[in-house]
Amino acid sequence: MKQRKIYLDNLRFEEARELLLNSFRAGGQTESERVRVFEALGRVSSVPVSAVLSAPNHNASAMDGIAVTAAATETADERSHLELELGKGFIYVDTGDPVTEPWDAVIMVEDLLEADEERVVIKAAARAWQHIRPVGEDIAAGEMIVPSFHRIRPVDIGALIAGGITEIAVFRKPRVAIIPTGTEIIEDPSQMRKGSIIDSNSRMFAAMVTEAGAEAICYSPVIDDKELIRAAFKKAIGEADVVILGAGSSAGSEDYSAEIISDFGELLFHGVAVKPGKPAIFGKAGNKPLVGLPGYPVSGFIIFDRLVKPLLQVMQGLGADTETFKQGLLSRRITSSLEHREFVRVKCGYVGSRLVVSPLSRGAGITMSLVQADGILEVPQESEGYEAGEEVTIRLSRPAREIENRLVSIGSHDLLLDVVAEQLHRGGSHTGLSSTHQGSMGGVMAMRRGECHLAPVHLLNTEDGRYNEYLFNRYFKDGGAALIKGVGRIQGLIVQSGNPKRLGGIADLVREDVGFVNRQRGSGTRVLLDYLLEKEGLDSSSIRGYERDMTTHMAVASAVKSGTADAGLGVYSAAAVNGLDFIPSGREDYDFLVRTDMIDHPAVRQFIECLRSEVFKSALTELGGYEFSEPGKIFLFDES
Repeated sequence: MKQRKIYLDNLRFEEARELLLNSFRAGGQTESERVRVFEALGRVSSVPVSAVLSAPNHNASAMDGIAVTAAATETADERSHLELELGKGFIYVDTGDPVTEPWDAVIMVEDLLEADEERVVIKAAARAWQHIRPVGEDIAAGEMIVPSFHRIRPVDIGALIAGGITEIAVFRKPRVAIIPTGTEIIEDPSQMRKGSIIDSNSRMFAAMVTEAGAEAICYSPVIDDKELIRAAFKKAIGEADVVILGAGSSAGSEDYSAEIISDFGELLFHGVAVKPGKPAIFGKAGNKPLVGLPGYPVSGFIIFDRLVKPLLQVMQGLGADTETFKQGLLSRRITSSLEHREFVRVKCGYVGSRLVVSPLSRGAGITMSLVQADGILEVPQESEGYEAGEEVTIRLSRPAREIENRLVSIGSHDLLLDVVAEQLHRGGSHTGLSSTHQGSMGGVMAMRRGECHLAPVHLLNTEDGRYNEYLFNRYFKDGGAALIKGVGRIQGLIVQSGNPKRLGGIADLVREDVGFVNRQRGSGTRVLLDYLLEKEGLDSSSIRGYERDMTTHMAVASAVKSGTADAGLGVYSAAAVNGLDFIPSGREDYDFLVRTDMIDHPAVRQFIECLRSEVFKSALTELGGYEFSEPGKIFLFDES
């Protein structure tokens, strides 16, 4: 039996960060190199840089006009104009031209009364040095333009060149070696086999290295062989300033990162009290950081973002980047362990004047939760979480302007939401769609609490077989909501290509040889399933997999396609996109609840126009499984 290892530490996040930064701050990245100024954008200066030339480098005219001797114009005023002769009383100058003796003032061309080509008339006396830029007005030779430890910006490049600087000494970019490990890891998607995983983590880390101002060196994946990993690690230490091992940081029998880091240097800690990201490893060899990142993409991202990135900044003599924090209203309860600081990805959007914060999937392997996230909500260690409706503080992961003009949608999932989001952006529109999938009932409750603009719903009234309109009498008796008609769509069983289990309908789900994957509680699809089971007189407890649930139709289809389930209830479009077979169960209405005070909001009107557009209909027709009767039609409460 292979021996499993345990974590050496469970450091608090704050302690881990302080230990790291203190361990490498003293030595830092001391090597420097010289680069051409116009190639120095984003680099960090290693010494102060002073101008070798003044700017301007001569007394220069600040205007188009004429240069004069100020004392010779003293008699000119509004009542007594003065005529000057070219070459004797003035010369013509353009902006930037040198102004030399005997000339000591400039009169703008707009203030001249031209007599002829050789003579001009002025109507006011000039002051000495009027409209003349003196030598060094902008930059004086010897003046410091940028200090050391300064990240070079476009304006700095302009000033350096104006000051006569052609090269600048900068810290050499830290070289960061990234070694992906794992027998299952492949680089080429065309080599995908069952059990294979594409090496996306390394390229994500490499991009983050570049974003932090360092240089990434990506190694090819190394299988789970201790000696092969050791050899790659030894090579990386010889050519890089930082070495990162991807995966292998946990406590499994083939997780070698901690042991290898210990062999080549000093192990600082193994295990941080954060979630996700607990099995992180940090060590040092001399002044070189050695890092073991968890294999799950979200875990790796969090550890890199919160610990490796500031480490790279310290190595370049920089402080932490400025971060933007916002306070908002939490739309759904978050429970958390007392043992960890938890990093929860969230979507955001303003509903009225309130910023609504909606948690995304918390799984450590859900890369799309990082793509979709607008920010990170940190739940402190020793906190049990936050209640729905509580005010929370989030750290934005995208510019604030991108969330300021957004439709907030909470409710049921459908592929058409992607079509809508794309169309809202098309043509340079600044309107976005923040869509969080909490099921139809989750959307209804969010609408009642005023936490969204739209709530996609497809809730069946089991008493009369109709959809959605009954929600008004049940949940919105006092008004406040209307219904925007969406589409009809076909629900049914999504089954594997060729239907190998020969499933014919809902009744076959109770067969012992059939594995099922369900939708989450509160979803319209779950309500429909329970309704169909009741009609057939079937007991849900007889269905193998009834309690296994997914939050989207695409996740259901993916489970079926992967072979971990034989069937799931979902929409035709999800089956079609995945090349799966489909057994129709019936048609349903997929509509949108909307706040009545938001119907005339420009973004909502744009959404309605999108539903009515031919582009929308064409895209959904291509997906298949949709019907269009009155998309975009508005039903107010008193009409329902």
